[in-house]
Amino acid sequence: MSDTEKVVVCVVGTRPEAVKMAPVVLRLRQAKNLRVRLVSTGQHRELLDQALADFGLVADRDLALMRPSQTLAEVTARALTALDQVFDAEQPDFVLAQGDTTTVLASALASYYRRIPFGHVEAGLRTGQPGRPFPEEKNRVLAGHLADLHFAPTPQSRLNLLREGIADASIFVTGNPGIDALNLALRRPVPLPVEPETDRMILVTAHRRESFGPPLLEICDALRDLVRRDPCLSVIFPVHPNPSVRGPVETALGGTPRIRLIEPAGYLEFVALMRASFLILTDSGGVQEEGPSMGKPVLVLRDETERPEAVEAGTVRLVGPHREAIVRAVESLSNDPTLYAQFARVANPYGDGWAAERIARVLLDRFQIETSPEPPGFSTEWSSRSPISGQDRG
Repeated sequence: MSDTEKVVVCVVGTRPEAVKMAPVVLRLRQAKNLRVRLVSTGQHRELLDQALADFGLVADRDLALMRPSQTLAEVTARALTALDQVFDAEQPDFVLAQGDTTTVLASALASYYRRIPFGHVEAGLRTGQPGRPFPEEKNRVLAGHLADLHFAPTPQSRLNLLREGIADASIFVTGNPGIDALNLALRRPVPLPVEPETDRMILVTAHRRESFGPPLLEICDALRDLVRRDPCLSVIFPVHPNPSVRGPVETALGGTPRIRLIEPAGYLEFVALMRASFLILTDSGGVQEEGPSMGKPVLVLRDETERPEAVEAGTVRLVGPHREAIVRAVESLSNDPTLYAQFARVANPYGDGWAAERIARVLLDRFQIETSPEPPGFSTEWSSRSPISGQDRG
């Protein structure tokens, strides 16, 4: 076994990335002969820093890349240059990044330019539509062709990678470390940031680029319709700080009875809100995984998803950012206890809470660093109900 210290740099850019990377960083820091450096590109810094703090983490390097009204090209160029400088200073043996953002693509490209092996956490998510979501779908594809190791959350994600010509031996079905993070959060209950006004509280998140403009206004119209038509329903909407979200939402919904617009909650508080909710309306990717894990029906405010597993399991439904479809779906769940029970059954195709352990063991094996005995209940790869699993490697 190796006695030489190895260096792993873990890069995060947004709150969801920080949440999902946190269990991986915590697990890697338990290993001997491994130095783990956590790098933040500083996108939406307050949200990101709070997410890390919820897990007792602080970024070793904060690149502070955010600028007002920045373009994708500008943030990509700054991220690439800044990460190249970090890699030059840290001399990592391996780089990890999670997700589908510009940070991930820049991390993969900067690693490739310096011939540093790169691992993509949450690899293989696809909608199959190049511009939806934009730019995330292409970020995923491009990062995938630069990565040396692919940590796929589900068997379907693995299949997506194989279809793109990614070598099978480089793909590991681990589950999503977001489920690890959720399990950690559920063990640390915190008070709600605001009390629901009714027992049937709808939790709403909407922040994606494709929701900006008319789609976001349709979502707001649907929320107004719902609370006006049913006095048993109320809404809590943590509003993203992006001006393209905050301005329209506050104008459309500010002062509406039983609709509470609040500041973005910390991760632990957000988990508490999910736990207290009747159902969830979201355009977020991570919430599509977390909601079903808690037995909460999730209606996705998008026309497509890169996470089809929960749709197939019947705990998530695509309604798009369409006023009438949103209202119909919510009222159906509210008025039909049998339908609600079918949605609310706990069916989690995204992981079993061991993703960080699996990722760590792959890296430690690569570095020839001795690992601890396998924990009880641990299996090498996550195998969901899909017929394609890690057990069918040729």
